[in-house]
Amino acid sequence: MAIKINREKKPAYTERVSRVYNLGKMSIISLLDMTAIADDPKLEYAADISDEVFDKVSADNFVATKDLQAYMTPTLIDTGNARVLVDTGLGFGGLMQSLKQANIDASSIDVVAITHMHPDHIGGLMTDGKPNFPNARYVVGSKEYNFWRKTEKGNIVGDLVANKLTPLAEKTTFIEDGGTITKGITAMASYGHSPGHFCFRVESEGQQIVLTADLANHYIWSFARPDWAFKFDFDTKEAAISRRRVLDMLATDKIPMIGYHMPFPGIGYVETRNKGFRFVPASYQLHKR
Repeated sequence: MAIKINREKKPAYTERVSRVYNLGKMSIISLLDMTAIADDPKLEYAADISDEVFDKVSADNFVATKDLQAYMTPTLIDTGNARVLVDTGLGFGGLMQSLKQANIDASSIDVVAITHMHPDHIGGLMTDGKPNFPNARYVVGSKEYNFWRKTEKGNIVGDLVANKLTPLAEKTTFIEDGGTITKGITAMASYGHSPGHFCFRVESEGQQIVLTADLANHYIWSFARPDWAFKFDFDTKEAAISRRRVLDMLATDKIPMIGYHMPFPGIGYVETRNKGFRFVPASYQLHKR
């Protein structure tokens, strides 16, 4: 996702920037990298939709139409055998602040897994040319990496991949759909938002959760109208197909999700609603006790 941030409205960090959940024997921690106010969401989420329809969908769901609060939420999974960080934020320091507050040393991260290679997911891989997670191995999608590394110089994402990810290639495992990040965590193809976008399925003792990354970027518009073209989707038609397929699976099987851009801490459930879906934020169901 790329968002048009209003620089006059300062990004705000919450007082509590991490949240811990249980999944079988695993602990899952939502980590806030950044939250900011973005202007003119219609341009990004519903450019081809009439103002009347956009206003009605928004009003029916109690959200404003002139701006939105965007969130970026990497996830840390402690499997009991490995600490796996999923995505690394923009690289402005928010994730590192959240890790520190959660008493997690960046050097203790064993695996860094990347859902896709947009700037708000790989920007925190390195700082000043040095890895932020020096003892980690890396897992990324081969389709995603191969696309961006072949782009011409001057492509924002391609240049960032060259600077932030390619230097780590010797420590990186490149996987396909269904590939294993570590025991209990597997990649699910959900192409469209980017050429090789992955969701990650996490399983422990019969329990599951799916990290949906940028499958759906807003908790109202992307769910209520999953076929609306999102400006920053690489292939809007393929993205809409992936969105419907995965959201339908989550709703049918009642599997919780963590969405990278959902309101922090990003965890919730999906239910069908009319011809679309509804994001239902979790409350206490998965809290660590």
